[in-house]
Amino acid sequence: MRTVRELNAKDKRVLVRVDYNVPIKDGVVQDDTRIQASLPTLRHLLEQGAALILMSHLGRPKGVDDAYRMAPVAARLEALLQRPVRYVPSLPGADETHQALKDLRPGEVALLENVRFEPGETKNDPELARRYARLGDAFVLDAFGSAHRAHASVTGVARELPGYAGLLVEREVKALGKLLEDAPKPYWVVLGGAKISDKIGVIENLLPRVDGMIIGGAMAFTFIKAQGGRVGDSLVEEDKLELARELMRRAEAQGVQLLLPTDSVAATRIEAGAPSRVMPANAIEDGWMGLDIGPDTRQRFAQALQGAATVFWNGPMGVFEVPGFEQGTLAVAQAIAGLESAYTVVGGGDSVAAANRLGLAARFSHVSTGGGASLEFLERGTLPGLEVLQ
Repeated sequence: MRTVRELNAKDKRVLVRVDYNVPIKDGVVQDDTRIQASLPTLRHLLEQGAALILMSHLGRPKGVDDAYRMAPVAARLEALLQRPVRYVPSLPGADETHQALKDLRPGEVALLENVRFEPGETKNDPELARRYARLGDAFVLDAFGSAHRAHASVTGVARELPGYAGLLVEREVKALGKLLEDAPKPYWVVLGGAKISDKIGVIENLLPRVDGMIIGGAMAFTFIKAQGGRVGDSLVEEDKLELARELMRRAEAQGVQLLLPTDSVAATRIEAGAPSRVMPANAIEDGWMGLDIGPDTRQRFAQALQGAATVFWNGPMGVFEVPGFEQGTLAVAQAIAGLESAYTVVGGGDSVAAANRLGLAARFSHVSTGGGASLEFLERGTLPGLEVLQ
């Protein structure tokens, strides 16, 4: 994979695909973590004397939608970079955009409108990719969170221009690659979230590499029911029960410890202040649903992680965003963050949000900016956006 370090950017117009899919409220960016993550690449290119043309998606608009315009992002980037950022409000592939950028000089920065306003973006339209490519002399992919999508601004344009990985993408590939190659042992994986179907590929690919796997969150109930447990009204993927049994058999055959919750904080509805009770995870009463791991499970999971040399965590242990059901996620996050000499990686949107909200993000070795991208990378060892940079 070629990286931006190999690009002589002096006097070049460099098209940079960034991930500025950030929350915006009343025209103001609420969390600029993703914008900040792009700054090292942008500064590297600017120091070399490049003119930068940045492109990103924002949300999932269906065509042009004023609620998803990039103007607030341009304002926040300008404040962070401490230099003017030219916002170009026409469609990214339009002739007007090409004209608006004709006088862009080395050291200047422009941010294009939301690429998802273009109907051909998600279809990876080759003509749109060619129109993007007309804007620059080289292409840099620094949007790891979008690298698993074969879209025009990710893979399409990389086939039209010399393509390079940005510093953020380079860091992500090194950090996640270590989980697939030479990870120090004992190696534990902690998986949570709602659905086993979202994590099948990761479980199958990591199972032969790890010493232990902890499964929490709602996805644990599919495993518990597969063992014959009673899970009340907890979320279960009925069509994945046999798969869960197969994964448990495979873990046992490979000598991998697979830990499931023994108790659960259950409630009759998912809302703050709802009455809750701790119940055995395999004997939840009808009308009740497990919404967090219980105190015994928190202790068992934290104990199992003691002495781990590598930990990958993806997915919360319960509905942590609802007050009263965040204690399991907090306990697991603290246990992993406390492993000071271990290599610890958090991957995926909800886990990263939990780590940030709990103030623990700085205590992990690596916090991935890619949710689906980090999981797909661990499943396949590559991504469509990376393959075109070979």
